[in-house]
Amino acid sequence: MFEKILIANRGEIACRVIRTCRRLGIRTVAVYSEADADAQHVRQADEAVLIGGPRPADSYLRGDAILDAAKKTGAQAIHPGYGFLSENADFADAITAAGMVFIGPSGTSMRKMGSKAGAKELMAAAGVPVVPGYTGEDQSPNTLSREAARIGFPLMIKAAHGGGGKGMRVVHRLEDFIGQLESCQREAANAFGRDRVLLERYVQSPRHIEIQVFADTHGHTLHLNERECSAQRRYQKVLEESPSPFLTPALRTAMGDAAVKAAQAIDYANAGTVEFIVDPEGQFYFMEINTRLQVEHPVTEMVTGLDLVEWQLRVAAGEPLPLAQDAIAQRGHAIEVRLYAEDPEAGFLPGSGRLESLVLPAPSAGVRIDGGVVEGDLVTIFYDPMIAKLIVWGEDRPTALARLREALADCDIVGPKSNIGFLEQLARHPAVVEGRIDTGYLDRHLDEFMPAPTLTPELQVSAAVAVLLEQESAARHAAAACGDPGSPWAVADGWRLGHAGRRPLAFQHRDQRWEALAHGHGGRYIVEVDGTAHPVAGAGLTAGRLELRIHDHGRRLRVHRHGSRLTLHDGDRRATLETLPVYQRSAGGDSGGDGRIIAPMPGRVVVVKARVGDSVDAGQELLVMEAMKMELAVRAPRAGVVAELRAAAGDFVEADTVLVALE
Repeated sequence: MFEKILIANRGEIACRVIRTCRRLGIRTVAVYSEADADAQHVRQADEAVLIGGPRPADSYLRGDAILDAAKKTGAQAIHPGYGFLSENADFADAITAAGMVFIGPSGTSMRKMGSKAGAKELMAAAGVPVVPGYTGEDQSPNTLSREAARIGFPLMIKAAHGGGGKGMRVVHRLEDFIGQLESCQREAANAFGRDRVLLERYVQSPRHIEIQVFADTHGHTLHLNERECSAQRRYQKVLEESPSPFLTPALRTAMGDAAVKAAQAIDYANAGTVEFIVDPEGQFYFMEINTRLQVEHPVTEMVTGLDLVEWQLRVAAGEPLPLAQDAIAQRGHAIEVRLYAEDPEAGFLPGSGRLESLVLPAPSAGVRIDGGVVEGDLVTIFYDPMIAKLIVWGEDRPTALARLREALADCDIVGPKSNIGFLEQLARHPAVVEGRIDTGYLDRHLDEFMPAPTLTPELQVSAAVAVLLEQESAARHAAAACGDPGSPWAVADGWRLGHAGRRPLAFQHRDQRWEALAHGHGGRYIVEVDGTAHPVAGAGLTAGRLELRIHDHGRRLRVHRHGSRLTLHDGDRRATLETLPVYQRSAGGDSGGDGRIIAPMPGRVVVVKARVGDSVDAGQELLVMEAMKMELAVRAPRAGVVAELRAAAGDFVEADTVLVALE
């Protein structure tokens, strides 16, 4: 086994590899960019080496700098993680040529699988079903347009050297093809360094099923069963599970056999994933092979009890696979979701900023957290905005879903906006609960997954009671610390002769301010909201749990408090509010209508499509921004004439920076 390895990655996956290496007694070397100097993978590794600037092209995509770091630190092998150079055959070959071990498949195998186009051709020759399409080397717009017309619409454009849902577009009309092609090629070049694409017939309402495969250098190949990843938004997986609720035993066997056959056809070694799409009738088609560890590998680990990173290390060190196919057991059901710094209500714009508060559920036998950041860390604009992966396990699927809902309710993030509310809606949606979601369902019905924007009277009363109890607790602690804690004047509980005084409270939910008027103390109150009085009894707040009876109806809620921010969760819905000074009024004012077009997110300007003096229509695309591997078109909010351009292609801008001014 290796004594020291270098991890050519960052964030969550680097921390994940470090954990296994520490358990096995293997020393680790981290590499980092200038933006990641204080990142967790740097802090957790035994050594860390700076390799360049914040942009991936200046650091994590620099194979030469990574190799140099490995040589200087005496690393015997390099683990690529996923993304960046993990599927770069030249990088794998360079590691081997330098006398080190690449913890993954050979460059030869990767060249066969690293290109989606080449992989499809190879699988078709091996008898594995593939989707009809175009995989040719001629990438001229005319050829691609002609092939698109031949295949028919709808069709999918896919980055030939991509993965992770990047560089993919569905096109429904020929007249939209060139624009979507150019956008896809830009995204592919930025994310993977190559802009080649392939075209495929778009299979309607498909399921996405992937098979985890493993092979060693002793001629053994096996699979570790399937993961279903059909819950997707814009081809990004948002929920993964195993086993699939869709597969029959016969279909599971057929797909497992096909995946093993695919791996054997290219003399594969180490961890890989064979991805298939499956139509509603159960016909499956080869989609691609990811020649690396997948983001969702913990799902397989939870149901098999295996450590796939350990398997990777052992295979790379020349050992045979630890188990045979018939010894692979599968127990229970596992589900994974990814917590992102993004704003679902603003089109899932990626966010950045410091994690002022990060509350996650406590790990247990049924709950696992894989993260690369902790409270106080910075989510930067340069990389994927994932905060953590939440993986749950249960004896069966209903139990796992219930545990997922409970675990999400325990999450709270202050700083950049997050997708927690969206994931909670996802975990409760009938299409997910009933196991009938397909890869396009989320995009077709996205509004069904958005968090409820309104506050119920019960949540309003609960928020008021939580604040009252906090105030009373603070008053008691202050009284205990004063010179005469027994004095009735030491406790500021609103007491008046014969009754408890009225206590006004003010809150803001989204853009709406509302007020409550409370009478009482010590857990018994009358809370008035919008002219309606609500009697409350038996209220107590302990360890983030609020218990109370409203109109004699008992409830228990989670409470997260950070500064003026208050989050309540009643088991079904989450509400986040700000507590306000009672007599403070919002200034109001109109922030729009002045013709200024601002950056909706921090990021890099990719293309500017307007010039000063141009007449533009409402909705016309003026420029394209990119952040965290995602492109976003910035459009004119109204018709007008461009008076000023304040950004050029290649500029990095912060959120809310003025990009364009209209006359």
